[in-house]
Amino acid sequence: MIDTHQHFWRLSRGGYAWMSKDVPVLFRDYEPDDLKDVLAKVGVKGTIAVQADDNVAETEFLLSLAAATPWIMGVVGWVDLGGPAASHEIARLAENPKLVGIRPMIQDITDQDWMLGSDLAAGLEALKDLNLTFDALILQKHLPNLDQFLDLYPNLRVVIDHCAKPIFEDGAFSQWAEGIGRAAAHANCFCKLSGLMTEAPQGTKEAEIRKYLHHAVACFGADRVLFGSDWPVLNVASDYVAWVKIVRSCLTHLPAADQERVFSENPLKIYPRIAAKPNADGGFNGT
Repeated sequence: MIDTHQHFWRLSRGGYAWMSKDVPVLFRDYEPDDLKDVLAKVGVKGTIAVQADDNVAETEFLLSLAAATPWIMGVVGWVDLGGPAASHEIARLAENPKLVGIRPMIQDITDQDWMLGSDLAAGLEALKDLNLTFDALILQKHLPNLDQFLDLYPNLRVVIDHCAKPIFEDGAFSQWAEGIGRAAAHANCFCKLSGLMTEAPQGTKEAEIRKYLHHAVACFGADRVLFGSDWPVLNVASDYVAWVKIVRSCLTHLPAADQERVFSENPLKIYPRIAAKPNADGGFNGT
């Protein structure tokens, strides 16, 4: 198994404006030693660490952790995609083989049309040319714009994080489901089965979570969905073992080979720059 979406942070570095002291389960450092035993418990052999702050220093921090931690197979970092130096910065960071993608924090950008801006074109072309993947941290409201974005960049691999953070309200499912269906119609678009536990209101029944997962899998198919934990944000609402069980239970209708694709094979296809594959014997690459 490969976890395609987890985070590390070190509060002394500063930043992380989204994080509140009022949520103590998150307001603390999280580094590889905090995750290693959890991964071993559920059989995850490697991860992709994803940025949690919007600065290049965050990318370099994660790459430094990856250099010291063989089971961190790749890093999805951040650059200012709309900045004049975007292409140069991406090329510099991509000299590190563990950089596998870039993620702007679209959910926090005031301009809902930001992703359609012409100033992003050079940076996005650099991602494509360097075989990097674009992680789309979007909300349900961004799905119509994502449809246009995918038309603009048909040769760029785009991964929707957290199933586009659906709104768990009466009447909202159909709008989300339609938007996810439109995104899935683009062959260059993929979807992470992650993040739903923290989006759902407290007390949401597991069957409701499954409804969203089932729809994402039905739209994208087993070849274009990936498992992600969103640890440690996941800890606000659930835990790693419980989330693995939920995702596995939603895939039981698929042949075993398709389940293997979701958990193990698709990450290598969708993030092809992954440099350090798990050992054949299932070990943590010597750690």
